[in-house]
Amino acid sequence: MEVISLSQDKNNFKDSPEWTKYEDTKDQFIQSIAKNMTLYGITPSIGRLYGSLYFSEEPMTLDDMRDSLGMSKTSMSTGVRTLSDMKMVEPVFKRGIRKDLYRTEKDWYKSFTALFSRQWKKGTETNIEEADEAKMELEQLYKETEDEELKEKIENDLERLAYARNYYMWLLQFVDVVESGKIFDLVPKRDDLERS
Repeated sequence: MEVISLSQDKNNFKDSPEWTKYEDTKDQFIQSIAKNMTLYGITPSIGRLYGSLYFSEEPMTLDDMRDSLGMSKTSMSTGVRTLSDMKMVEPVFKRGIRKDLYRTEKDWYKSFTALFSRQWKKGTETNIEEADEAKMELEQLYKETEDEELKEKIENDLERLAYARNYYMWLLQFVDVVESGKIFDLVPKRDDLERS
């Protein structure tokens, strides 16, 4: 089975074992990026698009992306929009070129804080709402029931809900620390380009 390079520049392809090894190694890393981006709700195909853009020497048009990844222009457009909304891709202007050009946001720290904050804040706020709603319903049931065993169960569950809510409030504080950039005071960025 022939392996199709995800990041291969077809106009500058070098047909030697060294170049093949180079392309294969790069593509393997792009596949890893794509797989792990599902943690943030990004599909593997959009993850591969991001990886391909990240390793591109020049900004790419939708046609370039389509040729590189073998996907439809519509898929590329949707992927770029998704990545742009997540602040992972940005448009680029180049004099004399009419087509839209895109490149990745080079600052992964910035991308991570935007993406992490958005995903976790949304989920956490939903969980707080659900916990509050469950608490109200259980408190109402507690007032209405005569069943002592059920009352005891409700008391225990209300304690669990209070613990869960406190955890979610802490998580929102953590998200705020990430979103505001204060996280880098605690865990500094690694900008030394150290190869280990």
